[in-house]
Amino acid sequence: MGTCIICGSSVDGRICQTHEEDVVFEFRGDDANQLIPGRYYEGTVDGFAEFGVFVDVAPSVTGLLHRSEIPGRIESLDWEDGETVYVQVDEVHGNGNVDLSWSIRQSERDFRGKLIQDPDAETTAELPEDEDAAPAGAVEQVETEQEAEPEPESEPEQEAESEPEPESEPEPEPEPESDSEPEPESEESAEPVHVSAGELEEFVGELVSLEGELTSTRQTSGPTVFELTDETGVVECAAFVEAGVRAYPEIETGDVVRLVGEVERHHGELQVETEELDELTGDARETVLARLNDALDERARPDDTSLLVEDDDIAVVQDGLVNAATAVRRAVAEGRPVIVRHTADVDGYVAGAAIERAVLPLVREEHAVSNAEYHYIDRRPLDGDFYGMEAATNDVTSMLEAEQRHDEKHPLFVLVGTGSTRESLDGLGLLDAYDARSVAIDGGYADGEAADAATVLVSPTQEGGDAVRTGVLGAHLAALVNADARDDIAHLPAAAFWEDTPDAYADAASDAGYETEELADIRDAIALEAFYQSYEDKRELIADLLWEENDSLAAHVAGQFRSKLDTELETARRHLSARGEGGVTFDVLDVGAFTHKYDFPPEDLLLDALFRDRKDEVDVLVGANEDEIRLRSTEHVDTRAVGEAVAEELPDAGVTPRGADDGHIEFLRGERDAVIDAVVDAVAAQLD
Repeated sequence: MGTCIICGSSVDGRICQTHEEDVVFEFRGDDANQLIPGRYYEGTVDGFAEFGVFVDVAPSVTGLLHRSEIPGRIESLDWEDGETVYVQVDEVHGNGNVDLSWSIRQSERDFRGKLIQDPDAETTAELPEDEDAAPAGAVEQVETEQEAEPEPESEPEQEAESEPEPESEPEPEPEPESDSEPEPESEESAEPVHVSAGELEEFVGELVSLEGELTSTRQTSGPTVFELTDETGVVECAAFVEAGVRAYPEIETGDVVRLVGEVERHHGELQVETEELDELTGDARETVLARLNDALDERARPDDTSLLVEDDDIAVVQDGLVNAATAVRRAVAEGRPVIVRHTADVDGYVAGAAIERAVLPLVREEHAVSNAEYHYIDRRPLDGDFYGMEAATNDVTSMLEAEQRHDEKHPLFVLVGTGSTRESLDGLGLLDAYDARSVAIDGGYADGEAADAATVLVSPTQEGGDAVRTGVLGAHLAALVNADARDDIAHLPAAAFWEDTPDAYADAASDAGYETEELADIRDAIALEAFYQSYEDKRELIADLLWEENDSLAAHVAGQFRSKLDTELETARRHLSARGEGGVTFDVLDVGAFTHKYDFPPEDLLLDALFRDRKDEVDVLVGANEDEIRLRSTEHVDTRAVGEAVAEELPDAGVTPRGADDGHIEFLRGERDAVIDAVVDAVAAQLD
């Protein structure tokens, strides 16, 4: 029996089942069937093929990392033949073929320890025995202990015991020995130099003290490695008790501490060998936190607070955008993942991808961990209009698992085109219960209830302005997050418009090399791809479309979009029902009866296109399916007010407005005809 190197529980080997995927294994077997699926292994690149990469997990055991497992194209990998890489064993087939999975962790330091899987060993998880395999910190600490042990050995005692009688007369001799001790004592008692993380380069080999917050903790098969952050930077600090045993178990991630240790270099990187580690409390803690907060605020606030282009509609929320950008930049600086949650439509993808594009370079700059961009920035489309309990529960579950398994900080959630109305209050409340911060940006209509729920809410309508395209709002936020990304995202706002693109955005796109036809192809292609697997980020595909990595891709996908949309529009036009009420003209479409359910285009997109086609002839388009109504109008209609009026008129119809002014209305399907009539009356009364 042994103990888990991470949690200390009793196990057969050195890792428990819960933490098995947190460590990497060196495989010393010679048969693929000895591999254990689910484990991460160290390997070497053995060659490239059109369908994937061959990786040697052992000299006689090779697996295939299929191209479908690689986040991006094979040619985008910076791997070379013979290079050490890290992969997960997915499956071992009966014929000995090994299927490998991608690992975002591509450095031994990214794992929480390294273990050996040797078929000749007693268990399948053993600690490294040789110096090359064990973590450097563990080897050096063991050597230090071994060097220190001989001093109190028995030889000096034997000398003292053998000499008492002959030297009993000259007793004064012990006095010089005691006189010789003060010098070493004064060296040992020398006070450490108090420094900041940013100054450590000047103190290599010296004893120093640091004050800051522990932002991560990982247990290796040798030392415990703490990441300490102060107002000037981050440094790793190694503490050793014995191989695989957690040092200072009473100290947790998030604690404010004073650490004393010697500054050393390991593999070219600065590291502090910890001798003392104490938690700070009371005024001492508050002083350190105040320094950290002030430094982070100053560092996180954008240097360039100007808008991407001059736009009066966006200017009303310029201060809010700066606050939102500061929150995003601070999350990156604090080592918090940034989770972008956006609607699965053109606006959501344009805004979400713009923010992702701006954050990625900041993440790469802040974190030396290989593939940090796949760990500290994640874009997750929403399979729905609101940030409800289902989405929030999924996010919190992932967040808590990451906290427990990897000591990760709680992410910053950036909600795009959602999180701004009462329907998202429960989801936002769940995030708040776990002290997870949120930024909501929405170009559409928000309501005051959500303004207090999100940490930061950016909505022009909340500031008395007009509704704008959320894609435009997101691009402005991205420009503030990273000024270096401005040229790269200058064309994105124009791609969010279906018609009447403002000159300022059209000109910005043209200056960036994108003409009207290209932008239309990009927009239509995004609209089609957003529909498929709406819950997946499709990172590489969306990047190819928005930044024309593949010249013919956008035009090809856009052609499919137009063909599918034209077919549905032709069907819908033939089944419109014309109405008139109080001088207002209506088209009513039975969406459920005269569209192909679950096929492209989605209902909102179809109604938008149909209304663009019909707006010169009618004032309002009413789209009704089995239990929902959506409105499109030439003049602004407050859909929530309409829903509330109908609910009062038809108390038994289960009428519930969802969203703000531009939301939709839900009802009981058995009351459908009565609800449609009441909606027409209420809209006519509002426009009168």
